[in-house]
Amino acid sequence: MTYQNYSLKQLQQIDAAHHLHPFTDHKELREAGARVITHAKGPFIYDSEGTELLDGMAGLWCVNIGYGRDELAEAAYAQMKELPYYNSFFKCSTPTPVLLSKKLAEIAPRNVNQVFYGSSGSEANDTALRLVRHYWVLEGKPEKNRVISRKMAYHGSTIAGTSLGGMDAMHKQLNGAVPNIVHVMMPYAYELALPGESDHDFGLRAAKSVEDAIIEAGADKVAAFIGEPVMGAGGVKIPPASYWPEVQRICRKYDVLLMLDEVITGYGRTGEWFAAQTFGIEPDTITTAKALTSGYQPLSALLVGDRIASTLVEKGGEFNHGYTYSGHPVACAVALKNLEIIEQEGLVDRVRNNTGPYFAKALQERIAGHDLVGEVRSIGLMGAIEIVKDKATKERFLPSGSAAVTVRDHAIANGMMLRATGDTMILSPPLIWTRDTIDMACERIGKALDLAQADLRKR
Repeated sequence: MTYQNYSLKQLQQIDAAHHLHPFTDHKELREAGARVITHAKGPFIYDSEGTELLDGMAGLWCVNIGYGRDELAEAAYAQMKELPYYNSFFKCSTPTPVLLSKKLAEIAPRNVNQVFYGSSGSEANDTALRLVRHYWVLEGKPEKNRVISRKMAYHGSTIAGTSLGGMDAMHKQLNGAVPNIVHVMMPYAYELALPGESDHDFGLRAAKSVEDAIIEAGADKVAAFIGEPVMGAGGVKIPPASYWPEVQRICRKYDVLLMLDEVITGYGRTGEWFAAQTFGIEPDTITTAKALTSGYQPLSALLVGDRIASTLVEKGGEFNHGYTYSGHPVACAVALKNLEIIEQEGLVDRVRNNTGPYFAKALQERIAGHDLVGEVRSIGLMGAIEIVKDKATKERFLPSGSAAVTVRDHAIANGMMLRATGDTMILSPPLIWTRDTIDMACERIGKALDLAQADLRKR
């Protein structure tokens, strides 16, 4: 590889001169210099200086089958030699998206049988918004175009994705969101439950905020509700068991479509192929990406329920939407092989029956008791650690998020790649993690917490 001819300093200088990173303070990055990741194998990543890091984020919620899988490289190579690209416009198709669509329909919830492809989760959510509004136009109800989302939701960083999401800082920078999108409370009991309120009652109250928004706008004006089954980038916020059944009941009562964003939770993360199956949800759309190819190729798939698809086909007319790389044959070939590996190695069952429960137990027994930890929570192989100044009162360190960054930096320095979001440490490891890997992670996280605590005491 040509990068081997460059020193770390040279790569950092070139990076600073020409490369704008996502979600980055570029002034800060240029002062510190980027960490340059050069290779990876299994659950580990390695930087340009040879430092080995246990990857607790599966890249960015996506490398479910781990790094260095020759099978995916070979699938991409074979497809590139046969047909590197052709579009899916002009009434054309290619074999791999056809076969991938069939496979996705087989593993998706039973009412979901159609697929629209893009290259990212943000694109998938743009498509979902367009399609849902188009559906109601076809049904003769163009005024039914409001979408209800949630505060702290993350649905991508395009204009539509940012508008659908509930991140205040992103909205501020957008300086003008897509209209007719409103945001209600998130189902996060740790911070929002009332004194003495049970998880069950809190879940019903959080769901009622959706109903209240529908009633306020008028059901004849509301197109859909969109939500992540588990709020990922917002801090792995897992709703109470009462929440999703009640949201689904409300959507059906008022004839509001139910859109799920499974860009993070899809393809085994929660111990089922989709979190819709984990929570018993029957959605009208499911946005997916990331682990569809384990991150080896950029690909997203919007899974479309029968209700919307039937209207789209029966009413006819052109859906004026699409991407150059919709159904890219190489990306779809990699996705097919990736799903095959997940099946052959039984990774979904392993997460549900083995590593997921062990991960939850390990966090509770080895991390939850630390003085800096207010709460740990997990579902499948995704988890969160709340960093607090006082366990009893849930008081946070100031400035907000600073303590979590301290923990993150110590974790990385001790061989553990973690992500800090606000005051929350989040984990989303490759599904190939074993019990031994989980033990290793907890040991390194515990050390990072001890070192961070010593630093924070000096403030």
